[in-house]
Amino acid sequence: MGFAQQRKWWALAALALVSMVIGLDMMVLNVALPTLAKDLNASTSDLQWFANAYSLVLAAALLPAGMLGDRYGRKKFLIGALVLFGIASLACAYCTDVTQLIGARVLLGIGAAFLMPLSMSILTVLFSNGERSRALTMIVTANSIGLPLGPIVGGLLLDHFWWGSVFLINVPVVAVAVIAALTLLPESRSSSQPRLDVLGVALSSLGLVGLTYGVIRIGDDGWSSGTAPG
Repeated sequence: MGFAQQRKWWALAALALVSMVIGLDMMVLNVALPTLAKDLNASTSDLQWFANAYSLVLAAALLPAGMLGDRYGRKKFLIGALVLFGIASLACAYCTDVTQLIGARVLLGIGAAFLMPLSMSILTVLFSNGERSRALTMIVTANSIGLPLGPIVGGLLLDHFWWGSVFLINVPVVAVAVIAALTLLPESRSSSQPRLDVLGVALSSLGLVGLTYGVIRIGDDGWSSGTAPG
């Protein structure tokens, strides 16, 4: 395998690692909620918003994030999202009150919203048609592995460290991914430049937020809640 071939597979490994951390981050918070309730004096509603703030922002920003990367350059937006994800992880770890943590989780959601579609779209540049399905499978598998790993890793960390450690595990992964992106990934963008449909993007994002929020409300209140079906 030549250097060019090795280079793109190393880049894929870094993207897969980021994808796994995103999956892990969706679940790792759950095991820390009892500790957060005690240390930050958080109410039940506050605890719900620690998770919901991340999910809602992720849903809202997912579509425009992918479009911006395709239009203006995937690499630069990917690196920016990685930096934001790392900074937000640090902010989450050292929050001292409920409002700070919810705000930090919002930033974390924005970072994740860019990382997910851009990691996928970069595969179309790095790999040929024959290799693309294999690369995509690795990204999806890494994300799927991160979901069940979240509670396990979170529990181990909480047994030995304070609750902020469940967020700090993102930082070294982000650092490796930034270096890999800077050195291994080419800049790319979509060959077509269609008119940016601001209204369509806004309505689509609003629909995704509505769907996500409805699912959240059904999980909390059941179908008896008038808000959820609406």
